[in-house]
Amino acid sequence: MLSGIINLKKEAGMTSHDAVFKLRKMLKEKKIGHGGTLDPDVTGVLPIAVGKATRLIEYMQEEGKIYEGEITLGFSTTTEDASGEVVEVTPVSLDLSQEMVDQAMAAFVGQIVQIPPMYSAVKVDGRKLYEYARAGQEVERPKRTIEISSFERTSPLVAEGDLVRFTFRVKCGKGTYVRTLSVDLGAKLGYASHMSKLERTGSAGLTLDDALTLAEISDLVEKEDFSFLRPLELGIGDLPTVELTSEQVTEVSFGRRISLETDVDLFAAFHQGKLIAILERRDDLYKPRKVML
Repeated sequence: MLSGIINLKKEAGMTSHDAVFKLRKMLKEKKIGHGGTLDPDVTGVLPIAVGKATRLIEYMQEEGKIYEGEITLGFSTTTEDASGEVVEVTPVSLDLSQEMVDQAMAAFVGQIVQIPPMYSAVKVDGRKLYEYARAGQEVERPKRTIEISSFERTSPLVAEGDLVRFTFRVKCGKGTYVRTLSVDLGAKLGYASHMSKLERTGSAGLTLDDALTLAEISDLVEKEDFSFLRPLELGIGDLPTVELTSEQVTEVSFGRRISLETDVDLFAAFHQGKLIAILERRDDLYKPRKVML
């Protein structure tokens, strides 16, 4: 059975589920999942877990993600990105400066509260928000607290008639909607806005520099070259790590609790560079939550 992590470069026009479906057929492997949904129009890094690595998806999703994109001030859309219909138009004043934009962006760094967009997969009363949106229904959306590590402008402001565009880079935690961040930034500046482009350049420790497209992976598979499968050790996300002795590895392999000199409640246990298990504290001992042997 194949096991490992794929650094997939998702192209525009496909869902994350589409990518997983195609890889299942390509690799003839049922146990495949992704480590963080990307909207169909968004390109970039989509971590894919294969085989045993699927047991680590929850930790891959917890790790911070990096996005680079473009925000357009001057009009908003139904979907908060370039694919939606125009909702509101607000011509941008010539008085808007780069310093004003930078100050507004800095205000979003740290823990903030976000309301998910109507066109999203968040569920309310058992239905996904986009199902309500497509039916023309508006429902109250649950607020969520997210973490923004950095949010910076990466280009000058470019005026195009009554619009202003600029590129940005954001490092954020799980559950962040960058579309909504773009709209909220515009609102803080006093303008309708939307996210006009987006690419994920980093996720689960993987970067866009060495990501592979589905076509490139298919070519390698035809040559029976599976070098694109990264070690599952990359899938531990932000979990702290602890080195086990040979005796402790044996105990953990049988699902037994062990004693360790650490105050961490949950961590990845290694031995000689190999991931052995995910251990969690139970009273004064540590119990295997997932054994990866």
